[in-house]
Amino acid sequence: MDLKCIFSLAILVSQISLSSTQNVNVVIQGETSIGEIDDNFVCATLDWWPTEKCNYNQCPWGKAGLLNLDLKKKGLINAIKAFNPLRIKVGGSLQDQVVYGVGEVKNCPNFMKNEDSLFGFSQGCLPMERWDELNKIFNQTGVKVTFGLNALLGRNQSQIEKGLWVGDWKSQNSRDFMKYTISKGYKVDSYEFGNQLSGAGMGASVEAEQYGKDIVVLKNLVKELHPDPETQPKVLGPKVSGHAVVDGVTHHIYNLGPGDDPNMITKIQDPSYLNQVAQTYKGVLNIINKFKPQSGAWVSESGGALHGGAKDLSPTFADGFWYLDQLGMASTYNHKVFCRQTLIGGNYALLNTTTSIPNPDYYGALLWHRLMGNTVLAVTQEFNPNLRVYAHCAKKKPGISIIFINLSKDSSRNSRSTDVAKPEFRGSKDREEYHFAALAGNIQGQIMLLNDVPMVPTETFDILTMEPKLFNASTPISIAAHSIVYVTIRDFQAPACA
Repeated sequence: MDLKCIFSLAILVSQISLSSTQNVNVVIQGETSIGEIDDNFVCATLDWWPTEKCNYNQCPWGKAGLLNLDLKKKGLINAIKAFNPLRIKVGGSLQDQVVYGVGEVKNCPNFMKNEDSLFGFSQGCLPMERWDELNKIFNQTGVKVTFGLNALLGRNQSQIEKGLWVGDWKSQNSRDFMKYTISKGYKVDSYEFGNQLSGAGMGASVEAEQYGKDIVVLKNLVKELHPDPETQPKVLGPKVSGHAVVDGVTHHIYNLGPGDDPNMITKIQDPSYLNQVAQTYKGVLNIINKFKPQSGAWVSESGGALHGGAKDLSPTFADGFWYLDQLGMASTYNHKVFCRQTLIGGNYALLNTTTSIPNPDYYGALLWHRLMGNTVLAVTQEFNPNLRVYAHCAKKKPGISIIFINLSKDSSRNSRSTDVAKPEFRGSKDREEYHFAALAGNIQGQIMLLNDVPMVPTETFDILTMEPKLFNASTPISIAAHSIVYVTIRDFQAPACA
């Protein structure tokens, strides 16, 4: 008996303007997995940027930086809690200018505007009182913490090559910081060494050989302070050094380009444009497979649009076409974690910077976290590049979860499940469906509908419950124009999901 267990949906794409339909076969291969993601694949960042950080004649950070964010905001607390747990990466461009106010560091200044300094700001400091406050909310909401360390401490700018930093990393301040963290019982899941200091860097770079040497120092420090391998934080970095030290290889994705690009709304709906970044994912995966297969790839920062995001696009429904497609694509290239820049702060935040009310991408991320399990399944579909489809084993067994992203202005209809191989699959249990659409079809609006109900916050900033609509397994799945749909099929027993 053929146990390939291929599950197929024949998709009818109705192009209403032309009164024509197009059949598209979507085949989900249930036999083997093509990737594994971390339990906490969906991740969001908290960044160091102060209020004075401005781009494109606007200053979208407000009081949402790590040093000035109001950590008592009900909306913020509820938004984090809903993930149960959420991975948060503490870091960003300024992380290599942060000293920790502990040990020998007695003077603990804030970041100040300074055009001669890296990224236009002076060195700043994290006081331990603030680290205590951050850990209070992390503990209260069950956060898994990834912390970005300063990897430029002790180095000097090269007199010969612009942007290059030379000399050994000075680890004492990080050691004191880690010891303080351990003494307080705070848990850090992983440490990232520096912010994009490899290659040309983002304003600063360290040569590969030097970086490799220093990351060994960090790994040894982590092992010394956390002798138990079970609770030892992972070490992440952008280099695959010859030593078995990096547990995760990090890179950043900003494939939508500058935040003031007037053509971004076109790019975000163009499947051929969205496909281009697959080369980056493939390249990272190939490097890892060649040099260090036991470490996983991480997107440790991705906001889509650079320099704070795109004011009229990043916080809108349309951004989900880019963001959820990235989650799907990164998974298929066996990436373990995808950190969205940011949880709060800038235009690209999952939460509104001033009110902490969720933007549409927040709900898309939350459903991904709840529905899409670790095991990634292969999906093939032909004829309609505007329909993006990704499938995983369901997070709560049994079954599979699928996300459909319809970039097109035309609606799609999936005909009922068809039998492609034995054992025959005939759905008998109701399908669970979650249909996201923009209010009044305005994809550049900030109000999203879930199964026709507007996702607007309550007065007490509670995160709305997201219940599926149940559909008879024998009826077609309909994907409306410009919509995003999650579907869970409980009685499809894929061998890869056993």
